[in-house]
Amino acid sequence: MEEVQVYLFTGFLDAGKTKFIRETLQDKRFNDKEPTLLLVCEEGEEEYEPDAPYMKNVTIRTLGDMSEFNEENLKRLTAEAKATKVVVEYNGMWMLNDFYQLMPEEWVVYQEMMFADANTIESYNANMRNLVYDKMSSCELVIFNRCKKDVDKDALHKLVRAISRKTDIAYEYTDGTAEYDDIVDPLPFDLNADVIEIADRDYALWYRDTTEDMNKYDGKTVSFTALVAIGKEFPADTFVGGRKLMTCCANDVMFAGFVCKTEHRDTLKNGDWVKVTGKIEIRFNALYGRKGPVIHAEDRKSTRLNSSH
Repeated sequence: MEEVQVYLFTGFLDAGKTKFIRETLQDKRFNDKEPTLLLVCEEGEEEYEPDAPYMKNVTIRTLGDMSEFNEENLKRLTAEAKATKVVVEYNGMWMLNDFYQLMPEEWVVYQEMMFADANTIESYNANMRNLVYDKMSSCELVIFNRCKKDVDKDALHKLVRAISRKTDIAYEYTDGTAEYDDIVDPLPFDLNADVIEIADRDYALWYRDTTEDMNKYDGKTVSFTALVAIGKEFPADTFVGGRKLMTCCANDVMFAGFVCKTEHRDTLKNGDWVKVTGKIEIRFNALYGRKGPVIHAEDRKSTRLNSSH
């Protein structure tokens, strides 16, 4: 199958997606006259210019209902446009998981960007947190537009960082200027300490940071309080130590933990709270099904697993 490049633009109604896509299609560095399919999944105040010279190679199709977003229909539309590139203006009320599950196999997302009105995004976050989380958790860049010069960048920065530490942030001002976010995110624990102490309130941040950049923890010794999980298929020296984390809303809670190895597994049972102290090794483990952090919590340096609440 021939690969189809996909550029995905997300955000809520009137967040500035159409304006940005229109300007992008006018840019010869992006639009090199190859057949392009533009899928419009919601219509706001801004409109496209189908008769403009830069649109000659662009086929516009509107998908007004999520039922139209299925693999068969998307393949058909791509073939009819003979498209090697697809630009998607995605509906802010549709979940991105549906997009990734339903898109054709030959589609490859080259870039995912989210647009947000700086004046309304905090209201969206307060009232539709699951949709904001959905859009910010996987995008490479969030552009806050319609910013005034006195915009509270700290608040917007924290909103993004509560969801993703990898996403880049940019601010576009009402006078037409723009700038990238340069706020530094210090970690609340000392990576250079002999033992990295993870406070209960910092577990979610540490878990996310370890997931995103695990290699910097290789060989480090860490200490944290964890809930014990043991499965029937686990080796006799293995348990998972973690905590329940809220991902996007109160109804969406997941257990997030790390593979731990100890000589004292026989003293533990599911649901115990323990103080885990041990050295991290980044290597393949069958419970992850991939490479990941394995914490060796054996009785080294007289460190044991102690009951803790």
